[in-house]
Amino acid sequence: MNETYLYPYSAKEARERNELSLWRESHRANIACREAIEDAIRRSFDGMHLDKDCITPVLDAYGYKRTAWVLANTLHELKWDGRFSLANKQWAERRYIPQDERHNAAITVRSHPAVLDGFVSLYRKAVQALNLFGAEHCVGDRAEQDFTGKVLVLSPDTLKESCWSQADQLWYAHEGFGCRPHAIGRSVRCTCLGDGETTHWNRHEFIGVLDEKYLPGWAREKLMELTAPRQEKTTTGEMKLE
Repeated sequence: MNETYLYPYSAKEARERNELSLWRESHRANIACREAIEDAIRRSFDGMHLDKDCITPVLDAYGYKRTAWVLANTLHELKWDGRFSLANKQWAERRYIPQDERHNAAITVRSHPAVLDGFVSLYRKAVQALNLFGAEHCVGDRAEQDFTGKVLVLSPDTLKESCWSQADQLWYAHEGFGCRPHAIGRSVRCTCLGDGETTHWNRHEFIGVLDEKYLPGWAREKLMELTAPRQEKTTTGEMKLE
C-alpha cells in the first residue's frame, strides 16, 4: 500500500508551515489515487452495473483514508451535481477538505457522476463492514462533556489503518486538563481497553463518549478491572481498599 503521509493542509498552509515537500508528496499520491479510482470504474462498469469488488484494488493500493479524501474532495467540488445521492453528499460534508481552488480540481475524479456515486456507496459499505465505532455510537454533547471516568471513542483518523478495530478505539479516561471541556490544556491520560496501554491523547482526537449500550462484553470486563478498588496491606497485615 502507498504509505505516503496524507497531508491535511492546503498548499498555502504548507508554505506557511514550511512543509511544501510533504504537501507535494501527498498531492502526487492523491492524484495517483484519483487515477486508480477512474481506472477501477472504467474496468468495472459494463454500461449498466458497477462491479461491487472494484473498490478493493483501490483500497489495497491507497488505503481508506486517502480514498476517502479524494472522494470527499470530488463531492465537495461537484456539490451542485444532482446525480450524487443526498446520503453521499452528507457523508462528504462531514469530512474536512481544505479550500485550495488551484489544486483540488486535480484530485477531482472525472468519471461519470452517476457511476461515481455508486463507487462512493461501495466505499462507505466497505468502511461499515469494518464495524468501527462512530459518532452514532456516542452520547451527549462532546463540546460540553467532562471525559473523566468515561469510555471514549478514538477517531479512526487518529489511528493507523492497521489499528482500525474496536479494541484500539475504546479508551478509559483517567484524568488530564483535556477531560474538562473548556480547559486550556487538551491532554487526556487514558488506558486502551484493548491492550491496556496507558498514554495521552488530545481531546479533539476523540469522537465522544461511548453509549454504554454499545460497550462490548470484553471491554466491560476490562473496564471493571480498571475501575475496581485496589487492595493494599496495612502494617497490621489487614487489607485496605483504595
